[in-house]
Amino acid sequence: MKDNMHRLAPLPCDYLQPSTRYFSVTMYQGSVAVKDPVLLNFDMVSSIELIEHLESAELEMFPEVVFGFMAPALVVISTPNFDFNHLLPKSTLFRHPDHKFEWRRVEFQNWGLNVADRYDYSVEFTGVGSPPADAEDVGFCTQIAVFTRNYMETVEMVNNKSGTKHVYKTVFQIVHPSLQDEKYLRIAVVNETMHQVERIKRSLWNDGRPVEKEGDPQHLNTERKHCPFSDANKWRKNYAPSEAETNAQKAGCGPVLRKNKVYIPLQYLFCIPKLQQLCGTFEVLLKMIAGKIHLNHDGSAVKVKVEVDHDASLISES
Repeated sequence: MKDNMHRLAPLPCDYLQPSTRYFSVTMYQGSVAVKDPVLLNFDMVSSIELIEHLESAELEMFPEVVFGFMAPALVVISTPNFDFNHLLPKSTLFRHPDHKFEWRRVEFQNWGLNVADRYDYSVEFTGVGSPPADAEDVGFCTQIAVFTRNYMETVEMVNNKSGTKHVYKTVFQIVHPSLQDEKYLRIAVVNETMHQVERIKRSLWNDGRPVEKEGDPQHLNTERKHCPFSDANKWRKNYAPSEAETNAQKAGCGPVLRKNKVYIPLQYLFCIPKLQQLCGTFEVLLKMIAGKIHLNHDGSAVKVKVEVDHDASLISES
């Protein structure tokens, strides 16, 4: 367990796209034949290729621990289908030397139906690994039972079980990055803001510098000069703005080009659905980008300087 526990750690992509909800992983060491309060309050239990490794005494206790004590809403159990074994290459009696038994389909289904009836669950049987066309009667290579609880477990029912003695040992525990952590939320908001700023800037700019009408920087001269410039609606080309963005644009709160700088009002950025979803409120947006993104003098807009190199390629710096 210690050699492999770090497989539960976050992957690099988990830091790039944190979960929206709090997410932690804990590995315990303990027997499925023993009750422990750490097993309570779970929605689902999966037992994948496990029960065939249990001794008879453990197998007898397994339903009571999982269905009686843990009592999750959903239980998924898989185990080898003995009926399929003769189709496997180099077939032996059991598929693994540690297997104490391997059930035929009728045995597994009888066991599952009895457990479901005893603990008030419904059960459906399925599997993975289809047999060859000429041996369809043997069923799946691995058989699966999906149990669904038929009753609603109350807080009182859980509390009555929580006094059980703790016997499981914690081997490994880690909290995955999530947007519930302000550190990761700030990273996500700053990255998304800069992504949107870059998108808007490149849509406004068309391989060159804009020229303003004298005395009115809000309205831009669309005459093409040495470096052609796209009109103020060019930013819509490959992006379908939300209704809030469109309304902000109509109200004069949209992005503005002034000489070699692009100004994008924060109120306009907050109209973008992804940023609204991340931040929830405009105040959170202000807090998350504070000191991380260059703003204009009154802090109302993101300011981006735009330059063009000799090859007319777009270069920008915040």
